[in-house]
Amino acid sequence: MSVSSFNRRWAQVIIATLRHHQIKHICIAPGSRSAPLTLAAAAEPALICHTHFDERGLGFLALGLAKSTRSPVALIVTSGTAVANLLPAVIEAQLTGERLIVLSADRPPELINCGANQAITQPGIFSHFARRCDLPRPTPEISARWLAATLDEAIAGAGVLHINCPFAEPLYGPQDDAWREWLTPLDESMPQAMPWVIHSAPAGLAAQRDWPAWRQKRGVVIAGKMHAEEGAAVAQWAATLGWPLLADIQAQTGQPLPCADLWLNHPQAQQLLSQAQLVVQFGANLIGKRLLQWQQQARPQQWWLIDAQPGRRDPGNQPGRRIVSEIGRWLDAHPAAALPPWASALNSLAAAVQRQVSAVTEQEPEAQLAHRLAELLPPGGQLFLGNSLLVRLVDALAQLPVSYPVYCNRGASGIDGLIATLSGIQRGEACPTLALLGDISALYDLNSLALLRQPVAPLVLVVVNNNGGRIFSLLPTPVSERERFFTLPQAVSFAPAAQMFGLDYQQVASWQQLQQAVQQGFARQGATLVELSVPPDGGAETFARLVAMGAAL
Repeated sequence: MSVSSFNRRWAQVIIATLRHHQIKHICIAPGSRSAPLTLAAAAEPALICHTHFDERGLGFLALGLAKSTRSPVALIVTSGTAVANLLPAVIEAQLTGERLIVLSADRPPELINCGANQAITQPGIFSHFARRCDLPRPTPEISARWLAATLDEAIAGAGVLHINCPFAEPLYGPQDDAWREWLTPLDESMPQAMPWVIHSAPAGLAAQRDWPAWRQKRGVVIAGKMHAEEGAAVAQWAATLGWPLLADIQAQTGQPLPCADLWLNHPQAQQLLSQAQLVVQFGANLIGKRLLQWQQQARPQQWWLIDAQPGRRDPGNQPGRRIVSEIGRWLDAHPAAALPPWASALNSLAAAVQRQVSAVTEQEPEAQLAHRLAELLPPGGQLFLGNSLLVRLVDALAQLPVSYPVYCNRGASGIDGLIATLSGIQRGEACPTLALLGDISALYDLNSLALLRQPVAPLVLVVVNNNGGRIFSLLPTPVSERERFFTLPQAVSFAPAAQMFGLDYQQVASWQQLQQAVQQGFARQGATLVELSVPPDGGAETFARLVAMGAAL
């Protein structure tokens, strides 16, 4: 059993290196080839282990944990298509900057490309969406110090990391003292909670020297995806400068100019905003179509984009400055000067449109939910929004409290793994959680309802059932083919799914019933699935009507 014993020692170093990098959460799918890694993780008391039978959902569970904890999260999967199932979550993490560390077990080299069972070519499977660290087959000829140093350097880098770990059989055996001497060179470092090598931090942020001159000019602030405390700071900074703030729902700024996606095409708004000399954008991944259009069309003298994630983040390709920085640090280095507002007419325009929204959505439950969403939020809680039509409605119609945590998957803007992501977010930040998903999104990740059976705090998942992907009703899809090829109505009830996974369930059809069901859900400790049944195209038609009204007010 010497091979199985040495596999365990090799895996022990891998898991210890993760712990030295302060990794606390590890998500594990069942598998035999990955047994050495799983058993090493289970034996590490400092790790919190999460499990799921579906690797696709497991990846998004890890993504949600990384979002809410703002820390790297590790995964363990077995060989073959189990690894491939992580690709959607890896893509999302790469686009939004969450750090995942994938430990994929693999067959040894002699079993690859020879017809062996469950053996595929795994190195490079995630293409450019992840960095690679391809380990050799475990052998005592390679020192433990080499393994620790190699892993340490890989983990210290940014972005998603894929560590491919081949193991030869036998994979199981008693946990004994065999190969203990191989670990001896690491004896002094193993108990310490610090990396093998401490890599130097990047240079400090340099302030823009001409900021004192620019802050005296007419500016506009755009707020994209950011953390809750950053959103509050950006809102205060913009208010002090007297600059209008165009805020995405992910910015958590309190949207001082609400319903911007409805009035940005109004002639008065266009004329006022065209006077901006500087646009300062914090964060990216914008949702609103009209804001994205203005980002393309605006012609200020300069456009500064501040985001902690490197790379191009501006689809409008505006000339100016791309500054890689944490938003809070940048604000500290660039204090605002107290100035009177220069575009105060936008406040009146936004207020008028918001009054329109209140009147028009009164009889349409899907749009009314988006507009009055703040009334459903649990105190001290957090919000998760699914994609497609629902997130656009909320972005355009809602006004949420400043710094109230909002989470989305807006990297690839897909409907993959939304329930699993929601579960990870709540496990990372144990507080009451409200989630809104469409029916197709919920169906796409139905397996992950299993993850909601033991929530760490009250959780209410509202599934808006408009019988299909109604985002396509807003797009110029051919009406004759829309139902068959685009919206794909399924005519399902989520009651059996809730029953199968042991979740509390309520079906509602009006705003008043929804309020009561959500309130009851937060009064209990478990998870509640609330199905809001609405007319198929009511939300999309109301949204289109409001956009037209906002431009012509």
